Amino acid sequence: MQEIKTVYIALGSNKGDKFKNLQNAIDAVFTEVGSIVSIAKVYQSKAYGFEGDDFLNTCIAVKTRLKPKKVLSVLLQIEKKLGRTPKQTEGYESRIIDLDIIFFEDEIIEDKNLIIPHPEAHKRRFVLEPLQLIAGNFIHPKLKQSVDDLLATCDDTNELEQIKIWLKNPNKQFDFSKHNYIAIEGNIGAGKTSLSTQIASDFNAKLVLERFADNPFLPKFYKEPQRYAFTLEMSFLADRYQQITDDLGQLDLFKDFIVSDYDVFKSLIFSKITLQPDEFKLYRKLFYLMYKDIAKPDLYVYLYQNTERLQANIKKRGRKYESEIEDDYLEKINAGYLEFLKSQTEFNVKIIDISDKDFVKHRADYLWLLKQICNDDA
Repeated sequence: MQEIKTVYIALGSNKGDKFKNLQNAIDAVFTEVGSIVSIAKVYQSKAYGFEGDDFLNTCIAVKTRLKPKKVLSVLLQIEKKLGRTPKQTEGYESRIIDLDIIFFEDEIIEDKNLIIPHPEAHKRRFVLEPLQLIAGNFIHPKLKQSVDDLLATCDDTNELEQIKIWLKNPNKQFDFSKHNYIAIEGNIGAGKTSLSTQIASDFNAKLVLERFADNPFLPKFYKEPQRYAFTLEMSFLADRYQQITDDLGQLDLFKDFIVSDYDVFKSLIFSKITLQPDEFKLYRKLFYLMYKDIAKPDLYVYLYQNTERLQANIKKRGRKYESEIEDDYLEKINAGYLEFLKSQTEFNVKIIDISDKDFVKHRADYLWLLKQICNDDA
């Protein structure tokens, strides 16, 4: 999965409904680039370098998986969609919307069509003042000065006026505030870890990931299922119990909720498939003894994918010990989950079919999935 990075973007408009132009641009950046981390106040400033109407300016911080050149391409497309036309003169001119990449974390890029950090940003008060509000301590990768220091020593004497109207953060349309603990579950290769990680990053959640990759019995199980099934399931039982009690017991005052890529009850689902009846009977008894006091998620999301998509995802991630997983095993797991979830009356369960979605590659699919999770009627 592509690493998440923070890009700082300056926005400006001095034509038409300037405030609406800024909001439309932010909404489009959210839809096509990534999650909006923060939005600065809006400032009014005189046109810079030419005679024209006053500008409204702001800056935003955005988390994105896109590469810098792709972000630039998307921003140019957004400008065009919002009505910006090609320049008619050599110098500066009025524009409906202007979107400039100021920083892309600490990257330094000097390309024909893209220079990062923005070569003029440190000279312009209409960039630095709003940027300081959301990234005052950020260190300029080339100048090695903070944004606070760059503003303090800026030679630009133009005065800016704060506008007392706030732009809306489109992130707020997804309300996770009613949940304390969300479990994202699914079959092998369904994308539960990817989704949990993305939600935690975008919505300030404490991330709890299942520690399974280091289990020494897992590769052996895939080669000799009958021999290692009970050993594997008991190992998972102990590991999950230890992890979930540790992670749920540690309060994080700086996070809004917990999101996990597994729920402890998956142990019963997998063990019922892998174990012999007498082994499962013993296992289930031990399970309920251990987990009777463990907190249950107040939202349980099951990501359903058909077997063909699951196998494609498993192949893509290239774990050698998963290469021999058969269709029949995946189908039994899906059936086991669905049977278990449909019988639960204590859980708030959402089963979401994502067989025709790729929320890792396509942001539109990710936003669709968020709506399914947050919509009470979904």
